[in-house]
Amino acid sequence: MLGWQAEGAAPIVRGAPVAKPETVATAIRIGNPASWKQAEAARDESRGLIRMVSDAEILEAYKLIAEMEGIFCEPASAASIAGVIKLATEGFFPGGTATRLHADRARPEGPDNAIAQSVAPVTIPRSRGVLKILGF
Repeated sequence: MLGWQAEGAAPIVRGAPVAKPETVATAIRIGNPASWKQAEAARDESRGLIRMVSDAEILEAYKLIAEMEGIFCEPASAASIAGVIKLATEGFFPGGTATRLHADRARPEGPDNAIAQSVAPVTIPRSRGVLKILGF
């Protein structure tokens, strides 16, 4: 099992409660999780790990999955994607490894993050036809 906490709210990784947790991933903005021991037990029993990802990595993964797959998720769910990307760049996974990610609540909590991470839409002037702009 691989688990991910946001850098600004990573008490399990740091080994101590975080008095004022801060992260864009509000669903995992927890400074002293009630299931701390269970999370550590799951990690240990599965011989897995729990690590941190930065808000920048979370938002990059959030944007990447929306652009590449057309899937919107909340930033907390993007943390697992960011974590797997981080491990893959570190060579953690042997070639051909299949990975399954759990993206709970696969929808933005509000439109603010989606709007902030998206590019401005292209506006096509009415005086020119869509086909002409597309090169047809």
